Amino acid sequence: MYEIPFLRPNLVKKERLLSYFEKIEASRIYSNYGPLNHLFETRVIAQMFGGIGSAVTVHNATLGLMLAISQCKQPRGKYAVMPSFTFAATPLAAEWCGLEPYFLDMEPDDWQMNRAQLEETVERLGEQIAVVVPYATFGSAIDLSIYNKLLQEGIPVVIDAAASFGTTIAEDDVQFGKGFGGAVVFSFHATKTFGVGEGGLVYSADQELIQRIRQAGNFGFSSSRESVLLGLNSKISEYTAAIALATLEEFQAVQERRKTIIGTYRRELQQQDLLQRGWSAQKMLGQVPLQFFSLLSPDSLGNREVIRRLASHSIEARTYFSPACHQQKQFQSSPHSNLQVTERIGDRIVSLPLWEEMKEDTVGRIVKVLGSITEGNAT
Repeated sequence: MYEIPFLRPNLVKKERLLSYFEKIEASRIYSNYGPLNHLFETRVIAQMFGGIGSAVTVHNATLGLMLAISQCKQPRGKYAVMPSFTFAATPLAAEWCGLEPYFLDMEPDDWQMNRAQLEETVERLGEQIAVVVPYATFGSAIDLSIYNKLLQEGIPVVIDAAASFGTTIAEDDVQFGKGFGGAVVFSFHATKTFGVGEGGLVYSADQELIQRIRQAGNFGFSSSRESVLLGLNSKISEYTAAIALATLEEFQAVQERRKTIIGTYRRELQQQDLLQRGWSAQKMLGQVPLQFFSLLSPDSLGNREVIRRLASHSIEARTYFSPACHQQKQFQSSPHSNLQVTERIGDRIVSLPLWEEMKEDTVGRIVKVLGSITEGNAT
């Protein structure tokens, strides 16, 4: 056990759920896109997306990716183009849809998928591309202009935005992805900023796409309960919807608390001069209530050694995402571009603890240890 764990999930307390549980008992509807699920989807569109678009809940984001990819992929294509620097769920979802991941590199500053490589790959592979699946790295609001262009050219796009629920963009201070014509998939896993235990959401401005995903998530049933398309069961229970509704009511406070902790990290890093001593951070786009706080260690100090030394001070840290997907056994045979930046970042990435009850002195202790590690390495 660590004195400072990496994550401490903090789901909404049971007292906030009781009124919703009473509604479930009164209705005796427990699943199948019930009234609480409908209420949550409606509130999300109104509160988070300014009334624009449509959304459907899913049991988890991996199922959301599978459904979104399956319902928009080009039938003649065989590749799902995506960054290698992402969670394994992204290429696994593509493989479950009968596609082969095609990995691209990332950009060195904001860590999103390399857009120049993407343009070259689209031109070279053409109709072999079934779908493009960018990853909104660590919740960042990635630039959607190139993906809007792809949609206009008839190339489907499914954004893995697992950690981006709550990320806002400066233009209108509403949820990242608002108005996007492809699919945007969010995770509500317990470890996410918006956590319900297990769950997720697929959003799109294309209401017909969301309706197809909803139908496919209910065994592909038509109104006569005949399976008319390839489906599975991705529905959440009404109890999960109750947790989601109660979580949405408290979400603003959660976001503000996390932003305070993020600000403390940045202040402590400046005071320790770590960003001038070889450490570097992702250039975040938008306002991001981070799930955890990630840095790149100095070139001379590998991330495994940093993790080991933090652990010696009873501080738990991780290496999201190292190894990158193309380095993992399941995907080693998948085609890929030059992944030089991905491999360099993968060797240096260190993800630090972040949870809502963290105190300023806890953050200060973590950063002070990083400073001592840096000094020790220099000598």
